[in-house]
Amino acid sequence: MSDVPVNNSRRRFLTSTALVVGALGVSAFSIPFIKYWNPSERAKAAAAPVEVDISKLQEGQMLRVEWRGKPVWIVRRTQAAVHALQKLDSQLRDPQSKEKQQPVYAQNIYRSIRSEYFVAVGICTHLGCSPTYLSDNFNTQIQNVKSGFFCPCHGSKFDIAGRVFHGVPAPLNLVVPKHMYLSDSKIIIGTDEVEEA
Repeated sequence: MSDVPVNNSRRRFLTSTALVVGALGVSAFSIPFIKYWNPSERAKAAAAPVEVDISKLQEGQMLRVEWRGKPVWIVRRTQAAVHALQKLDSQLRDPQSKEKQQPVYAQNIYRSIRSEYFVAVGICTHLGCSPTYLSDNFNTQIQNVKSGFFCPCHGSKFDIAGRVFHGVPAPLNLVVPKHMYLSDSKIIIGTDEVEEA
């Protein structure tokens, strides 16, 4: 055995220094690693709500925008199209929109906040194709229905409220995204008053 006295204060100093240097090293490694897992600015922008000016949208016209990498349609329906929605229930798979394909405030016959405007994700619920909007010649697809959406990939048909007809491959109505009106001429897609509250 050695008779050299142990210097406890020096041992504590070296232990404390080693712990501090180790903690700094872990922090220096962890911060970039954690930042790597955060979404990029581009990803944040893609998921951000989209503000749309609808002031120039005429009756019967459709405006296409992109939100979260998906096409979103804003259709200004004619009064005739709005009135025709009430007569289609017997031809539709889910006329009351019981499946949760829309926010609570769009669970009505129009599937919208305002009957004049329809907002939907423009992707067929069958296999993800993008249906075509037929503003005044949809009756070639469904008799006595003037306007709606036709998916050319497999023949699915939706009325002007995005409700799917019987006898087509699509199992569900078109999805209505969260949205709200900022004014009579501006709409925002991707957020709503429920989320804001």
